[in-house]
Order: sequence, then structure tokens, then C-alpha cells
Amino acid sequence: MVTPFSAGNVTIGQGDLVLIGGPCLAESFELCDHVASMMKEVTTRLGVPYIFKASFDKANRTSANSQRGAGMDAGFDILARIKSKYDLPVTTDVHLPNQCQPVAEVADILQIPAFLCRQSDLLEAAAGTRKPVNVKKGQFLAPHDTSNIVEKLRAFEASGIMLTERGTSFGYNTLIVDFPGLEVMRQNGVPVCFDATHSAQRPGGAGRTTGGVRESIPAMARAAVAVGIDALFLEIHPDPDRAMSDAATQWPLDRAESLLTELIAIHRLRGHQAE
Repeated sequence: MVTPFSAGNVTIGQGDLVLIGGPCLAESFELCDHVASMMKEVTTRLGVPYIFKASFDKANRTSANSQRGAGMDAGFDILARIKSKYDLPVTTDVHLPNQCQPVAEVADILQIPAFLCRQSDLLEAAAGTRKPVNVKKGQFLAPHDTSNIVEKLRAFEASGIMLTERGTSFGYNTLIVDFPGLEVMRQNGVPVCFDATHSAQRPGGAGRTTGGVRESIPAMARAAVAVGIDALFLEIHPDPDRAMSDAATQWPLDRAESLLTELIAIHRLRGHQAE
């Protein structure tokens, strides 16, 4: 059994397949508004609880010349406007302890990047906001090692905890997903999310940028839903190849509904089999 938590008007861990999705970077309000509008319409029609995601800053880019985002002031304004206009919970990532409280003024979930998943000061600051914390499992961690992260967050009295699988390092510039590991992570008693788009990455595989295999996303998402997850994470962009970040693996906005429709069918079938 997992301990559910609420993020705005969405509850994670009570049986629904929740979508966390949006562009990698909050490139502009216009982009975020377009994605949020379309995805709110799609998820409402399909009956999928939806949380909007975009990053105000990406501090772990491959190159110093890579786009990092709108920054705190502009990024927070974009997220706040999306949240208000579409009545959607929003999430974004934090990289430093002193970012946590300002982010919590806007975001309904604080996201800890994979590279920072063991940073105790960051975890403590995120938990101290009294907002739920979603930790992406580091590419260097085994699924059972996430128990230490959960123990830390419980000791810091986090109001909600979720773990996200986003692939494990497999040699150089390659990731692989251990699907049984989703069940191992869920044994910590917390909801588990599968990040389908980052799991398709090839870190540093394009030299000065991260590469990836976008067409592997549906197969991995189907497998994760079949195993059993509480949430699905997708970075979604209307023109992925022209995106400022993660161009190789963001999912096309115009293909989001067909993918979600397929995944919902698997989720419902799995639920019927468990009854």
C-alpha cells in the first residue's frame, strides 16, 4: 500500500493514472499556454488527472552554452498564470535549498532532479515547505537504494513523497529501464512515477547536447503502466525538434492524445485484472 498525497486538486496514489506533463523549459508564456490549453482539453476528455510541468531553470545542462530557462521571476510568473488560467496544479524542479520556499509559493509539487536526489540539504529544504516532494531516482542508483531517500524525507516530515524512475546508466551515453524496479520502489510505501521522456535519452550522446530515441517512448510507457505506476511524466512540445531543451525526446503535442488513450486502456485492464 502507498500513502497518497494531494497536489492542488489532484490526488496521487489512489488508483488513477495521473499525467505530469508540459514543455521541458518554460520557454515563453505563449508556449506554456498552448501546451496547457491543449493538454487540459485532452485530459479532461479522457478523464486523466493532470499536473502541468515546466522548468524555470535547467541547471544541469550538458554545455555552458545551452539554454537554461526563463529564470525565477519570469518562470514563476508563467507557472502562476498557467495555474490560475486553467485551474491546474503545477510542478517544477529546484536545484538549491534557497530556491525551495520561493518555488513552493507557486508550485504544488517540488521536483528534485535525478543528479541531486541524495542531497540532504536540498531534500530537507523541499520537505520544509510542506509541499509534496517528487524525487527523480538518480541514474546511478539501484531501485532498492531509494529507500534511503524516502527515509530522509520522512525524517524531514515531508507532506507527501513520490519517486520517479527515469532510467539507469548503462555504459556510456545510454540509459536502460529496470521495469521490475518500479515495484521495488513502490515497496517504500510511496507513489511511483515513470518519466518516459527522460528514460529515452542518450545523455551527452550528441556531443554538446543530450540525444535520445523519441520513438522508444510509447513502448516504455506501455511497459511501465502494465507493471503498475501512479503517475506518468511526459515532456510535451508542439515542435520538439525546435525545442530549447531535450529536443530529441520531448513528445509531440499532436500525438499526446493517441498515446494517452492507449495507456489508459492498459491501466484500466490492469485494474480489472487486480480485482
